[in-house]
Amino acid sequence: MKILETDRLNLRLQTIDDAEFILELLNDPSWLRFIGDRGVRTLDDARDYILNGPVRMYEQFGFCLYLVERKEDHAKIGICGLVKRDSLKDVDIGFAYLPKYWSKGYAYEAASAVMSYGKDKLGLTRIVAITSQDNQASESLLKKIGFQFEKLIQLADDPEELKFLIFDKTPHT
Repeated sequence: MKILETDRLNLRLQTIDDAEFILELLNDPSWLRFIGDRGVRTLDDARDYILNGPVRMYEQFGFCLYLVERKEDHAKIGICGLVKRDSLKDVDIGFAYLPKYWSKGYAYEAASAVMSYGKDKLGLTRIVAITSQDNQASESLLKKIGFQFEKLIQLADDPEELKFLIFDKTPHT
């Protein structure tokens, strides 16, 4: 099911038919370095990841990490969407792309659409983001779409201190 559309991209719900792509993405060295090992080693693991992650989150919250496809050839290039983690009070944006699709404006295009969707359709006034301290590309993209660095945080399930960025459009009185 398509959720969002941009000039060049479709963002849709992930299905178990995307398992091969998810297996590749979650085992890409950049994913492992910046996001972490999710233990997805087989197509069955990938199907479980999809069902217990994005599919369950969409059923529970009405949003998730969407699969990003190019319109021109339906190539699966990455994921982008909103996440509600137990360890964070706010909804956060997340994204990851296969390296061959970096530096083409796709991440910015998809993240901008997700932010508009979060604000306009879901009514979110505050969205956060977390990123590894050495992930300059993600931090740069987040700042480009309106996030500001707030502080370093440590999530309960992660030994690394992460950069915590916020996008806050709450009226301040």
